[in-house]
Amino acid sequence: MRITSQSFRHNQPIPDEFAFCVHDAKSHVALGRNRNPQLSWTDVPAGAESLALICVDDDVPTVGTDVNVEGRTVKASLPRCDFYHWVMIDIPPTCAGLKAGECSDGVTPRGRRNPPGPKGSRQGKTNYTDWFAGDKDMGGVYCGYDGPAPPWNDKRLHHYHFGLFALDVPRLDVPDDFGGPEVIMAMKGHVLAEAEIVGTYTLNPALRSCGV
Repeated sequence: MRITSQSFRHNQPIPDEFAFCVHDAKSHVALGRNRNPQLSWTDVPAGAESLALICVDDDVPTVGTDVNVEGRTVKASLPRCDFYHWVMIDIPPTCAGLKAGECSDGVTPRGRRNPPGPKGSRQGKTNYTDWFAGDKDMGGVYCGYDGPAPPWNDKRLHHYHFGLFALDVPRLDVPDDFGGPEVIMAMKGHVLAEAEIVGTYTLNPALRSCGV
């Protein structure tokens, strides 16, 4: 099985068009267009009954003390953890891809509860739900795709793993408020094949100027 994108190349930068936040010279960051990237896949196993798509950033700081703080930096050596940006399950095995902007086109304050997607598919909550918890303007349940917004003062380049999984079940057994960890657990023992494409992103001007 193979997954590709017309929006970015493997291990290359994701364009600003597909980011939740973009660089701003005055305020460090501004809201982006937040469109989902185009994705295509081939060679799905004949026995697949559904597909799952997960986008996760595994470069997220485990300690937020210095995150986006003026005059401070987030050291590249700081331990990191996963941040889920997109969790879609029960995708029909006949579906061969997603168009750019098909599932997300703009930032929705407080999150989208019923984002568009392939017929029959379900989209779970992302970690923006946790990140914005308690924020009077942005707090809410974020489901579907919401793109990159790494700390603008992070010394580490962030990597976004778009993983596609072919499953031997038509519907995953997950709770109604599922997210990435619940899907990972539910897929155990049901994965027939998997594929991945990785994009990178940074809001750190020093890294952006290097073209990384």
